[in-house]
Amino acid sequence: MISKNTKVLYPEIGVCGLSCRLCPNYHIGTTNRCLGCKSEGRMAVGCPFITCAVKNKGIEFCWECNESTLCQKWSKHRENGKKYDSFKYYQTLEKDIAFIQEHGIEAFFKDQKIREQLLREMLELFNEGRSKSYFCIAATLLDIDEIRKALETAKQQIKGLDIKDRSKVLHSILEEIAKRKGCYLKLRKK
Repeated sequence: MISKNTKVLYPEIGVCGLSCRLCPNYHIGTTNRCLGCKSEGRMAVGCPFITCAVKNKGIEFCWECNESTLCQKWSKHRENGKKYDSFKYYQTLEKDIAFIQEHGIEAFFKDQKIREQLLREMLELFNEGRSKSYFCIAATLLDIDEIRKALETAKQQIKGLDIKDRSKVLHSILEEIAKRKGCYLKLRKK
């Protein structure tokens, strides 16, 4: 149950700082689709961060807590996010939290909406049924301008190609960007 004083303004931004808009489960076309970490369905299931912050302390995000710098649970989550992923890509978690703390949650929300729009375009035009997580990672990790340019370049090269070949074109472009940046567009497993 949510604290009476808690107003959830950003259900698509996790309590810990993850962006739900770029999560594969947010882009499922069924009734199982997750509507965000702080959506009604997820709040009912909960997670340690939802329980602690939203339900017990009446705040929406971990960084709003007076004890956030001392919180071992959040600290461990952030440290693990530097090395490992689950079904969701955590590599940018620290950068995202720093961005939010410097520019505010509304600026982050706007950034994520742009990224989600680009992700939807990738999924619509280039997903052969096996690339959703890959495109979610690219939308999370790469700069917005890099994603836009990759999409523009790929669209120029896909005329007459079937979906598998279209997907290969965009994968190739995104991999080249990632290689140049020294980043990895796959989930990092333990």
